Amino acid sequence: MKILYGLPSEGMGHATRSNVIISHLAKTHDVKIATSDRACAFMKERFPGMVYEIKGFHLAYKDGGVSKYSTASMLLKNGPKDLIANVQKYWQVHKEFKPDLVISDFDSFTFFFAKLNKIPLISIDNIQVMDRCKLEFPIPEAEKNSYQLSRNIIKAKVPNADYYLITSFFKVLAAKKNTAVIPPILRDKILAANSRTGEHILVYQTSSSQNNIIQLLNRIPQITFLVYGVNKDEIHNNVILKKFSEDGFIEDLTSAKGVISNGGFSLLSEAVYLKKPVCSIPVKGQFEQYVNAAYIEKCGYGRHLNDFSPDLIKSFLFDIDIFQHNINQYQQNGNDETFRKLDETIDLVTM
Repeated sequence: MKILYGLPSEGMGHATRSNVIISHLAKTHDVKIATSDRACAFMKERFPGMVYEIKGFHLAYKDGGVSKYSTASMLLKNGPKDLIANVQKYWQVHKEFKPDLVISDFDSFTFFFAKLNKIPLISIDNIQVMDRCKLEFPIPEAEKNSYQLSRNIIKAKVPNADYYLITSFFKVLAAKKNTAVIPPILRDKILAANSRTGEHILVYQTSSSQNNIIQLLNRIPQITFLVYGVNKDEIHNNVILKKFSEDGFIEDLTSAKGVISNGGFSLLSEAVYLKKPVCSIPVKGQFEQYVNAAYIEKCGYGRHLNDFSPDLIKSFLFDIDIFQHNINQYQQNGNDETFRKLDETIDLVTM
């Protein structure tokens, strides 16, 4: 079967999990990939000759959160020429590949390709949880506008797919038909990792979302913090900044006592699978991250914080043994259940 697989480049979590799924699909199907920018380079390296480069949508950030004004300005500036480029790419895919099935990881190009050609469409991502599942935590008044905006965007992004597969590290019930909740998709290196409890805390916070992270963590001198996301190799007393390397990051994650992160789904899923207590500080203006952080706290796996504060991080560390006990109850049999459900869904929508 010919499968066109689409993913965005906004955040590399889409690319890392899509890499796993595409590797599985490519064993038995003819797969081509449509993506842009960083994700495109990532996929071309792993799947040479299988990638169509498209133009993607991007968020703009300011003061540690998403800037709606800057995002809209960037869209108005780049939108017309990007649209022309994607129309040309559409006809190239239509002429060269002619897929039998489209799978979209929150990607619009492949969604439109499926609908215009009346091809079966499967959506697979974690973001649809906000529209197609019943969220079981109270949404604060201050977050309701962000929730409604996010939900409207999600409903419009990949509407009327034949089936929705929603990845989740927390238990949640589907509220709409043709929807299933499945375990997160994990990298092979995470599945093979030897998880153990060390003395350091792994921190992943980008420099754009937290500029004074060194000074704040220096106020907790009894703990060693290994910090990724600022792309430097430096030591500041108990704070060690590290440039990103996949193997180094996984080693530090698997040996960490706990994790401090934003609300990005991929890292939280890996931390939960490896049974690492989490202190999650979601990026402001991204309700998807707010949901993930809220469920970290609801499940008893860690703390959900609105701000990066030494006192609040100390409270997380004080209760880390309780979180460790709770997260030890989490069970996931690798990617087996996810792959089984994906294969079943492909058969269902293409029969």
